[in-house]
Amino acid sequence: MNRAAPRLRLLAALPFVLALAIDLLLFALWRDRLPDRLATHFGADGRPDGFTATGGYLVIAPVLLLGLGTGWTLLVRRGALWGAWATAGFTGALLALLLRGNLDVTDPAEARMPLAVLTVALAVAALVALAGWGLTRFTPEEPVREVPVPDGAPRLDLGAGELAGWARGAGSVPLTALGAAFLLAVLVVPFFAPWPYALIPLAVGVPGTVLSRVRVSADRRGLTVRPALVSRPRLRVPLDDITGATTRDIDPLADFGGWGYRVRAGASGVILRSGPGLVLRRRDGRELVVTVDDAETAAGLLNALVERQGNAPGTTTPGRD
Repeated sequence: MNRAAPRLRLLAALPFVLALAIDLLLFALWRDRLPDRLATHFGADGRPDGFTATGGYLVIAPVLLLGLGTGWTLLVRRGALWGAWATAGFTGALLALLLRGNLDVTDPAEARMPLAVLTVALAVAALVALAGWGLTRFTPEEPVREVPVPDGAPRLDLGAGELAGWARGAGSVPLTALGAAFLLAVLVVPFFAPWPYALIPLAVGVPGTVLSRVRVSADRRGLTVRPALVSRPRLRVPLDDITGATTRDIDPLADFGGWGYRVRAGASGVILRSGPGLVLRRRDGRELVVTVDDAETAAGLLNALVERQGNAPGTTTPGRD
C-alpha cells in the first residue's frame, strides 16, 4: 500500500471537516437571528421558493459535506487534491451565504440570495483550491509500479527508425441525443421560467454534445483523446507513462457504472459505448480505458513503441538511466 495514501486521504478530508465546523459555528452564533424555517432554495431573482426547518438544515448540511468528503477521500489522487479543496470551499461558502441571507428576517419569504453570490462562492473555491494545490507538496510522489504487459498482447513489427500512427473516431448515440435535447430545451425554458434558467440546459448541452464524439490517436508521443469537433479539452498520456496496452470488451454499466469520462478504483476511462476497448497500463499501475473500434491495432502500435523506447518493465535503452 502506498505510504502516502493515508496522508493524502487526510488532506482530502480536511477541508470538508473545516467547512462543516465553520458552518455549525456560524449556525450557533447566528441561531437567535435566524427564523424557525430557513429559506434554502432561491430562484433566479434571488427570492426563495423552497424552505427547510432549522432541524432539517442541521441534518442536510452535515450529510452534504460529509458525503462529498467521503467521495473525495476514497477516490482522490495526488494531482487532484486541489479539486477536493475547491469542492469543499464552494459548498461551504454557499452554506455560509445561505445562513447570512436568512439573518434577521421574521418571515423566511423575506430572505434574499441573488445569483451574484455565486461569484463569491466561486472566488472562495478558487482561493481554497490554491491552498489544496500548495498542500500537494506534503504528499510524496506515488511510487512507480512495474506492471508487465501480459503474454500474447498485440504487437506490431516496427523498424528502428520507422514512423507509424493510428487514429479512429468514437462516439455515443445516446449521449449525442441527450446533448441535443438539452440544447433544444434552451429554446423552451424561457416560456416557463425566467431566462437565466436557460443557462442550465445550455451548460449541460454544449459540453455534452461536444464530448459525445471523440477522436483517439496513437503515435510516438503516446495516446491522445480529444473531442472530434474541437481540439480542447484533451486527454494525453505520454509514451513515457505507458508500460503497455491490451484490449478487452467493456460493459459501461458493469465496469464503470455508466458512460462518459468515468473514474473508479485503479482505473479511469472514456466510455462511450459497449464493445472493444483499448486498455493502457500506466507506470503508476492504473489503467486508462477508451472504447474505440480497431483497439487491437492501437494496442499493438503502442506496445511496439513502448518496447522500442525502453519503457516496458525489464527493458533498457542505451543512453537512458
